[in-house]
Parts: sequence; structure tokens; C-alpha cells
Amino acid sequence: MQVPHNSVVLVADGRKLLFLRNEGDDVHPNLTVEHAEERPNPSDLDQKTDKAGRASSTQSGPGAPSVAQNGSNHARGGGAQFAPSRGTLGETDFHQLEEDRFAADAAELLKKRAFANEYDSLIVVAPPRTLGELRKHYHKEVTDRLAGELSKDLTGHPIPDIEQALLSA
Repeated sequence: MQVPHNSVVLVADGRKLLFLRNEGDDVHPNLTVEHAEERPNPSDLDQKTDKAGRASSTQSGPGAPSVAQNGSNHARGGGAQFAPSRGTLGETDFHQLEEDRFAADAAELLKKRAFANEYDSLIVVAPPRTLGELRKHYHKEVTDRLAGELSKDLTGHPIPDIEQALLSA
């Protein structure tokens, strides 16, 4: 992938982001850090206070369809009866929620920088899930300037490795 001169490269995951600017040319990128941010995000267990709730669904009791007068087991109106069921409500993954929120915030930052004309060309590098979440929040001003995306987690890598991964893509 070519990285145009003066383009911005966003390298992000669910809790870290780097804004890099290409001071080099298309063939020999020279990425320099413009902005770095890291948000603490404890594990899901450290953020939870209790277990998931429970739900109950039964057809007996007040307000449930009654049995027909002739003693048959068919409800009035001929509808089927469902067996009582119990299950847990899905547990919320607070760690993932925070990562998704961070991606939405990063997309908002991209929008603000686009409106301020801080970049003409943008390349986004992020793991698949984060990239998907970013895409949900891209503004038209951002997508108009988007030159490329790389679905990879490179936040913990040194800048020369990021440059090489972009050139290889």
C-alpha cells in the first residue's frame, strides 16, 4: 500500500491509538508520531459487580391463556402452548463495551481533524473488530479522505515495523 507524503496514519486498537504523519514519500515512508493516547480498560471481571440477571417465561398464572371449556388441552383461539423456560440474560462484557466506546471516540477525533483540514489522506490500521467498530462511526468527511485500511493489530509494534507492514499490504 502506498502511503502518500503528509498523509495521516491512525494505528489503533480498543484502548491505544497513534496518529502518525508520513514525512517521507510514497516509496520510503517516514512516520512520525503526532499524537498518542492510551485509555485504561480493566478486564471484564474487574469491572463487574455481580452475575447476569435471570429471566422467566411461563404460560401459567394470571393472564395466561385458559384451557377450553370442553377440557381439551388446546387454548382458546387454537394457539400453541409453550413450555415454561428459564434462562440467563446475556452477560454484558464491560471490557468490550469500553473498547467499542474508544473506537467511537477515535472516529470522532478523525472527524474533528478532517473538519479542521488537518489531513487530506488517511490510512487506518486496526484489528478486525476495532476496524469494524470504527467504520460504524466514520463521518462522510473521513471516508472521503480514506486512502486505505489495514486489518492488523500493530499498536505495540515499533514504527519501522508499521512502515514495513503498510508497504507490504
